[in-house]
Amino acid sequence: MKIKPTNWQTQVKIFEKYGCVFVRQRGDHLIFHHENAKRAVVIPKYDEIPVTVIRNNMKTVGMTREEYYT
Repeated sequence: MKIKPTNWQTQVKIFEKYGCVFVRQRGDHLIFHHENAKRAVVIPKYDEIPVTVIRNNMKTVGMTREEYYT
């Protein structure tokens, strides 16, 4: 299944379900921490988050496409 742009609320739900923990907010960007991530996961508060941002966050935490959709 193809990954499509979604709003920021959906992304927060997906990444929190995967184990990311909200740390802080800077402007319109939500910063999350994941135990396996080498850097922070940043979710911008956009109405439509581009697929490139979603994929970069997935790669940061090691999330597969199947895990994204479950």
